[in-house]
Parts: sequence; structure tokens; C-alpha cells
Amino acid sequence: MKNYTPKQIEKYKRQKYISALSKCTKNLFKIFRSETSNYKNYRNRFIDLKEELDKLDKIRLDSEHSRKVDEYLEQLYKRTIEEKNLTEQQFQELKSVELSNLNRLQKLKNQKKYSKEKYNKNIF
Repeated sequence: MKNYTPKQIEKYKRQKYISALSKCTKNLFKIFRSETSNYKNYRNRFIDLKEELDKLDKIRLDSEHSRKVDEYLEQLYKRTIEEKNLTEQQFQELKSVELSNLNRLQKLKNQKKYSKEKYNKNIF
């Protein structure tokens, strides 16, 4: 069996945690986008996703996008799951608001994608 260095282990844990964050946001995005989703399904799915995320070791996040996603998921969970149960009407209103919040987070991630100097130059 191969011995891994602490740096390799930390990198693995970081990748695992970031992929779990990504999985959470993608699933929430699907739920909020779906016309047939209801609060009960959202609640059950979000609790499962959050438990999966909580099983992983909390790590230091370097990228701004990852930190914001982590903060967003924490506050959304607290607001919609821990503090109160929502009615279907409240959930429908929540869906549109949170869908736009998730889109903003995605834009933040995409901003970093094309920040290289060669993409900013005018070709013509």
C-alpha cells in the first residue's frame, strides 16, 4: 500500500469537498428550476445533500467561488430547513429568488474562466 504525503491527502480532501459543494448546487438548481418540485421533496433532498457534505472534513477553501458557495449553502439550510417549515406558496417564491442567487454564484465561477490576457485582447 502506498503512503501518501500530508499534502496529497489535503489535496484529495479539498477536491472531494469542492465536488460535494458542486453536487449540492447542481441538485438545488435542478430542484428550483423544476416546475413539479415541492417543499417536501426539496427538504428531503437538501437534508440528504447537507448530511453528505457534513460527513466530509471541513477544509480551508482558497477560491472565492467555493467560499461563497459554502456560505450560501449554510445560510440557505439554516433559513429554509432549521428555522422554519415553508408553505408551498412560500416555497414557490423562494424558488425564483434562489435560482437567481445560484446563477450569480455560477457567474462568479465563470468570471475566472476567461480572465487570461489573451482573451481580453481585441483580435480585429
